Amino acid sequence: MRRQLLLVFVALAAATPAEAAVDPPPSSSARAVLVATGAGEVLYERDAERELPMASITKLMTAIVVLERKRPGEFMTVRETAAGVGESSVHLRVGEKLRVRDLLAAALIQSANDAAFALAAGTAGDVSDFVRLMNAKARRLGLRHTHFVRPDGLDVPGHYSSARDVLKLARVAMRKPLVRRLVAMRSGTIAGGRSLFSWNDLLGRYPGLIGIKTGHTDAAGWCEVAAARRDGVTIYTVVLGSPSRAQRNADLTRLLAWGQDFFGPLRVVSTGHTYATSAIRLQEERLPLVAARPVRAVVRLDQALVETVVAPGLVSGPVEAGASLGEVRVLQRGRLVARVPLVAARAVEEPGFAHKLSWYSGRTLDEAGDLLEGVFGSVL
Repeated sequence: MRRQLLLVFVALAAATPAEAAVDPPPSSSARAVLVATGAGEVLYERDAERELPMASITKLMTAIVVLERKRPGEFMTVRETAAGVGESSVHLRVGEKLRVRDLLAAALIQSANDAAFALAAGTAGDVSDFVRLMNAKARRLGLRHTHFVRPDGLDVPGHYSSARDVLKLARVAMRKPLVRRLVAMRSGTIAGGRSLFSWNDLLGRYPGLIGIKTGHTDAAGWCEVAAARRDGVTIYTVVLGSPSRAQRNADLTRLLAWGQDFFGPLRVVSTGHTYATSAIRLQEERLPLVAARPVRAVVRLDQALVETVVAPGLVSGPVEAGASLGEVRVLQRGRLVARVPLVAARAVEEPGFAHKLSWYSGRTLDEAGDLLEGVFGSVL
């Protein structure tokens, strides 16, 4: 098959979907709120850089720092500083040896403060040194509105974060397989026959919820960073400072659903549509080019798609039906959504001698007629 590949054009066309209207975000009584995609694209924020206590969401940084220095299967010995920590606890005993994996489970599932202190002391030798590691990591991650004083998140002056920083922290934590597994668990059992139960009320109740961390103190109020996945898209929601546990849960439910409604599956490439036509050498008709296959993709429903079509301007027979002749690309805000070959909608035969003779004869007569009309028309 011969193609005149020098004759290639690119066509840009605004494509549907018709941009869907998005409802305004639900109201929330929390002090700070943020809704974003798993890629970090913010869909809604209110007071997202306000520095606030974040309670046990702190333990996400504790887990990150520990896993950068310790293996899950290593043992740690519980020290007195850990055994004496109150509030949420799994009642660790001085001198007890537990694996890092079990201590992380206690810290992330049941939000055990004694487990967080045991991890800190077992990792850095001293809790104060561990906190310095936490703050150093925060600086490297660009958490400009975050400062740690404790590894557990109990109220203390100078211990704070922001909704925007919590989002960054949560996304980093979820890159670690062990963290992802633990924050999705509603319950568990660790060494010593200890049963763990999650404070995350949305686990098992909100469809697609994959974590991640709750927190509550008198100063912080009721806090949570939650993540849910639907149609391949993850939505994060951060709520800091809700007045009650029930209000926090209700706000998270509405905000997660609102964020997910931005996205949905859509047919972005159809086989029933002619994306381009190519001229056929020695023929008056043009060759329709269609997509080789249909494509459905999850896209933002409030933003237009753009089709880029690349195809030859001229083809020469023979061309088989279904032969690849270019491609169609669908983009949304510069992101490639789909890329599909364009194929010939029908076959094109190689012209025989009689057809060529007839074609050139007709062309010659047409051109001669045009020439005479031009000469005599100008004289008249």
